[in-house]
Amino acid sequence: QVQLVESGGGLVHAGGSLRLSCAASGRTFKNYAMGWFRQAPGKERELVAAISVSGRTTYHADSVKGRFTISKDNAENTVYLRMNSLKPDDTAVYYCAADDRNWSLTRTTYDYWGQGTQVTVSS
Repeated sequence: QVQLVESGGGLVHAGGSLRLSCAASGRTFKNYAMGWFRQAPGKERELVAAISVSGRTTYHADSVKGRFTISKDNAENTVYLRMNSLKPDDTAVYYCAADDRNWSLTRTTYDYWGQGTQVTVSS
């Protein structure tokens, strides 16, 4: 079983920045396509960003485009989400996900999911 270990969440003022990290551990004999999702109170889970197995192709949701950047380190099976110019509306639990195959970058059907990390942006 693959475990996804997330870090980097916390409390930040509006306009600030955070970098989320998510490392795959356990049965990690190959690289993964990975994604970041978020769930805010009263809202459905939202795909924030995704990156292909190779890391050469990315997707960013319109709500975060230009502010958030997804990247990955295949040697460490780690995905990052750099979040700049944070807004109170970005407050949510952020989840990472991984899959060993490329499907659509906008898919929601990942094989492995992290436990989530809280990001809170104060006004």
